[in-house]
Formats: sequence, structure tokens, C-alpha cells
Amino acid sequence: MTASYQSKIVDLASLRRRIEEARAAGRVVVQCHGCFDIVHPGHVRYLEFARRQGDLLVVSLTGDAQVGKGEDRPYIPQDLRAENLAALEFVDLVYINPDATAVNLLGQVRPDIYVKGAEYEHSRDPRFEEERRVVESCGGRIIFSSGDVVFSSTHLIGRIAAGEGEGVRLALTCSRYGVDQTALRDLCARFSDRRVVVIGDVLLDRYVDCDAVGVASEAPVMSLTQLQERTYVGGAGIVARHLAALGAEVTLVSRAGVDPASGEVRVTLDREGVRHELLPLHTPLPQKTRFLADDVKLFKLDQVHHRPLDSKEEEDACRTLMNVSRGADAVIICDFGCGMITGRLLARVLPQLRKNVPFLAADVSGKRANLLHFREVDLLCPTEREMRAALNDYDAGLSNAVWQLLNLTQVRQTIITLGKRGLVTFERPTAAPGAPGWAGRLRSEALPSFAPHAVDALGAGDALLATATLALTGGANLVQAAYLASGAAALEVITPGNVPVLRERLMMWIDSRRELALRTRDASRRDIDPPRADANPSALRRPQGVSK
Repeated sequence: MTASYQSKIVDLASLRRRIEEARAAGRVVVQCHGCFDIVHPGHVRYLEFARRQGDLLVVSLTGDAQVGKGEDRPYIPQDLRAENLAALEFVDLVYINPDATAVNLLGQVRPDIYVKGAEYEHSRDPRFEEERRVVESCGGRIIFSSGDVVFSSTHLIGRIAAGEGEGVRLALTCSRYGVDQTALRDLCARFSDRRVVVIGDVLLDRYVDCDAVGVASEAPVMSLTQLQERTYVGGAGIVARHLAALGAEVTLVSRAGVDPASGEVRVTLDREGVRHELLPLHTPLPQKTRFLADDVKLFKLDQVHHRPLDSKEEEDACRTLMNVSRGADAVIICDFGCGMITGRLLARVLPQLRKNVPFLAADVSGKRANLLHFREVDLLCPTEREMRAALNDYDAGLSNAVWQLLNLTQVRQTIITLGKRGLVTFERPTAAPGAPGWAGRLRSEALPSFAPHAVDALGAGDALLATATLALTGGANLVQAAYLASGAAALEVITPGNVPVLRERLMMWIDSRRELALRTRDASRRDIDPPRADANPSALRRPQGVSK
């Protein structure tokens, strides 16, 4: 919320002072009052009408404790309802009224005009009659709005609730796994205590914004005019940038050359507080250029040279990684298929890292990356498509495919992302390889996508990987980590470009999630076990609501 919005939301003393100043200047004071649980078009027309009746529009809203409209109301907390109203340009002052009615407040504001909806014109409601008496006794008058657009917040919320089966299931999941505002905020607070090392290729993501001017005269192809160009540090670089933006101490092990693109990488990493050990790269830095018109991606041009490490470079990378990972809480390995991460490198470093680092996470991107090289790490975060490509299995149910992946890699847990369908977590019942139950039934849980709309999916998986790693190293269970990571991915999806998610923004998102504050009445951890998929491949079933 901007400072201008904040200044509109006032306490009672400030409200009275501002009104006295307005009256001293000869301005007409108009007041509206209501719950404003969902600000809909009817509210906007009503408030616009009210503002035209005078010079200063005061909007008072009923506080949460006094909203008597049924269970789970208000739908939106009072502070957010106040922000919604303050964001309207024609609203001058917003006050959260602690009383059940506006009667006492009307006596203190003494509005020149009190505007009510058209539905009150013939009302004999005793509460409204008392409001009328107070306004008129103070010399004011009541005007009824036109009522040309009529909605009911209660009716709209009722319709939302009627189709809220997914919301109820999500609330049950949150209750079952201890996913609540306090737990998630505590996890975010512990991000600054984490020390993480990221290894993988850095690349540049370029966005070329164009104006589609029509069809070229010489051939039936689209003609574009370049408007501007934006550049983002991506690949393993954006994973490290996410970690730093979330508050962690980060070191990036990668490669860079002496070309201008490599210079951009160094400047960005230094500016954002990412420590870096950049080994020499003798080819141009990998770049991926996307051409857009009206925010729609038209096509992508990859300038990516697959340059595997030679034996000397591999030795340098191993030595550097082992040095910087001493005392780290986690190492994240990002294989973007450009050659920094090879099967031979992983065979050398993973056994040593496994002994010295508490937590190992990994992910892949691109056709040259091999998910099956990541043996015995703690967390994999592939997309369903990446997993199926690695297994060369496009027909098995999701749970069956995951069982194959974990069995081949001996990985403990995984988050499989499904794009618009959200994600599914899978984990073994024990953390100790070889222990009874290690090869037993997998625990699984599905979460929906939290992105209300998609602006740019680039970087969502990287945000998820970084956030999940920090949460798990901070003591979260897998579902808590996946919920928080899915929130970070949602914030990335609604943001143009490959930019890091700030911890403050993630915490604001946590505060906005209604299911985190709900008290689930129909289930508890005590009487509902987490859903499981059978360890027998022939009996593995797809989690409910997740399609192949």
C-alpha cells in the first residue's frame, strides 16, 4: 500500500480534525457507511455518487468484531477492506468503526450529507431509523443513491462459498500439516540464518518488447518494431538471487567470461549481495531472447552453447565447491544443460557433499539435463514433463512414475510441479536409507496453484526450489515447505520478467491467505492420516484431483 493510501486511513482523532479543517474551509462533508466486504461495481457507483454530493467523502466501515452477517464473515479482514476503499481515488478518508452501528460515529462526524443505497429509501429498519434521527438532529440530510447497479456482498460471497470445495480441501490440508500464518512467518524469519551454496550455469534472459505493426510487404510474416530490451540474470543465477532476496547468505559457483553479458552478471550479483566464484568460460555466456508484443511471447531465440567441463575445469569446480560449502546449511545443484553440471562432476562431489552438508537439493531444465544423475539428494523439484522425459515414461500414473524416480535415484522427497494444476509432494516415510519403511509407501499431498493469473511463468520453478530449500532447512515439513514455495512461485508468475521474490513480499502474501486463518472444524491431525500411495508399483494410484 502506498503512502498516499495510508494517509487516507485514519483514527477517530485524526478523522475529527480533518473534518473540522474541511468545515473551516467551507467544504461539504459527505459520509457513507457499510461493511464493504467485497468492493463490487455497486459499491463503486454508490461511492462515486456520494462524492459528487459534496467536497469531502468519509467512508466508515464496520470492524471485524461487529460484522453480524453469519459465520466466516467478514470474508476480507478489516485492514484489507480499508485498503480497498482507500485505493479508490474519489474516497478521501476511511475509518474502521468499532461499534455495531454507525449511530455514535454519525453523532461525532455530523455529516452534511449521509448517503445510503437506494434499497434503504423505503426501509423501516430500526437501525436505519436511528441513523436518520441522528443525522437530521445534527442538521444533516440523507440522500439515496441511484441504485442503477445493485449487488449484494453477502450474495456474492455465498456464491463463492458454494463453489469453494477446493478451498475447503486446502483448509483441511493446512490444518493437517500445521500450515498457518504463525508457522510460515516463523519459517520466513529463519531464512536469514541459512547459508546456501548454488552451483550451475548462469545465463542471461533477454526480453525484447515489440510493436506488431502488421504484415511485412515482401512476405506473409509479422512485421515488428523493437521498443525496448530488458535483461535478467537467469539460470543458476536467479536461484541464487531468489535466495538472497529471501534473506539467506548465498554463494554461487558458476562460469563467466569476459564478454559484456558476463559483465552484466557480475554487476547484478554484486548489487544483490550474492557472493560468487565464477570459473573461466571460454565461450559466450548462454543467452535466451524472448520477443514479445503486448506482453504476449511470440517466439524465443536460444544462443546456448553446450560446453562441458574439461578435466582441469572439473577439478577446479570440485575444489571450489567443496571449499565454499564448508559449514553451509544446503547446496542446490541446478543443471540447465549448458555443461557446468556433468554426470562425472556429480559422481565426484555428491558423495563428499552428502557427508558434509545437511541438505542437498537439485533441479533440471533443458533437454540435455539428466534428472537421474542426482542420486541420494534430499529434494528434487522437477516438472511432471521433466520427470517423465527422464524416465521415458509418458503413460504411467503420476504416483507410479514418482515411485520409479525415487527408486532409481534413492531420493528422499520430491515436489512435482504441474503448471496450472499446482503441485504434488511425495516423501518416504523415513529419512534413513536402508531403514525399515524406506522402500515402503510414499506419503503424498496435492496443492493447487496459487497464481490468480499468469503473466510470465519464467523463473517460477526457480523461486519454488529456492524457497522450499530454505523452508526445509529451517525445520518445515514437506507440505509447509511446498505451500510456502508455491506462494513464491505464484508471486513470480504474476510478475513480468525473471526477478527475485523478496521475503517481505512473500510475508505479505502469507497474511493475505484466508485458509491460513480458518479453523477447520471437520478434521484434525489426530483423526486424519496423510494420504499415501502404495509402494507396490502395480498398486500405485494417482493422487485425487491430479491428472497425468
